[in-house]
Amino acid sequence: MIDPDSGRPVYRQLADVIRGQIDRGELRPGQRLRTEPEYVDEYGIGRDSVRKAMALLRADGLIVTTRRGSRVRPLPDVAEVALSEDTVIRTRMPTQKERRLLGVPEGVPVFVVERPGAEPEVLAGDRTKLVVKAAPAGEGHGRSG
Repeated sequence: MIDPDSGRPVYRQLADVIRGQIDRGELRPGQRLRTEPEYVDEYGIGRDSVRKAMALLRADGLIVTTRRGSRVRPLPDVAEVALSEDTVIRTRMPTQKERRLLGVPEGVPVFVVERPGAEPEVLAGDRTKLVVKAAPAGEGHGRSG
């Protein structure tokens, strides 16, 4: 599965293999990944390549790593947030403080919701579903005659 002669870095190839296992459901949310030595033995690659692959998967928000090892990131509960048509939404990566306050893992963006007359609200991108509520008929932005 990993070809050191392919021209693509070995760590990216390993990250692609693990990403594919997650996408196909072979590795489920909360499931423990193999240890670094297990990946080294299985794929015949260096420990640094395994570490870079794990860092890439963490940055993509697919895994979390603690002292006990790496696991597939559990799927969070998603809250629906209703927005009006005059709301402005931006996305960006969170600051360290926002990451701590919101409990956002590395690699997960935030939404910055700016509503008229209100302070901007920062929402975790992995736990928020934004839904635009259209204005009732006759209250839109169209012109009348």
